Amino acid sequence: MLTDIISTHLNVIFCGINPGLKSSNDGHHFSGRSNRFWKVLHQAGFTPYEIEAVNDTSLLDFGYGLTTAVARATSRADELSKEEFDESLENFKLKITKYQPKYVAFLGKAAYKAFSKKKEILWGEQPEDFCGAKVWVLPNTSGLNRGFSLDSLVMYYKEFHHSVHES
Repeated sequence: MLTDIISTHLNVIFCGINPGLKSSNDGHHFSGRSNRFWKVLHQAGFTPYEIEAVNDTSLLDFGYGLTTAVARATSRADELSKEEFDESLENFKLKITKYQPKYVAFLGKAAYKAFSKKKEILWGEQPEDFCGAKVWVLPNTSGLNRGFSLDSLVMYYKEFHHSVHES
């Protein structure tokens, strides 16, 4: 299992859908070669340099954390069932309530759709809070997500970065 990188009162907890097999085996978030998370985070201004996955815990130094909506590792997020999201919701709520981040950023729409029970979700800031945290939904940085170029990912994450640091 992949361990959360988390502490209380962070600016942002980034929430992936679930661990990829490589990340789960390595024990480091976003360690898959094709995943663009660390590159996007740096280029969007969240970190002053590109963190390597093996140093993922250093993200805490910048006021950010990492978790997943569902703990089970898969090669593709679409291998998860609706029941797995439903079963994960209560633990996820407890985690966000306990750690009290300012923002939860869902990486991809799948987890937030399942947790909020909404049919349609737009990218960006959401109108309602989640356990006291402001919510953003950002495109997933997985290499399997070919619908977003590196530049477009960076654009969405920069918009979020500006929102986090203006408040």
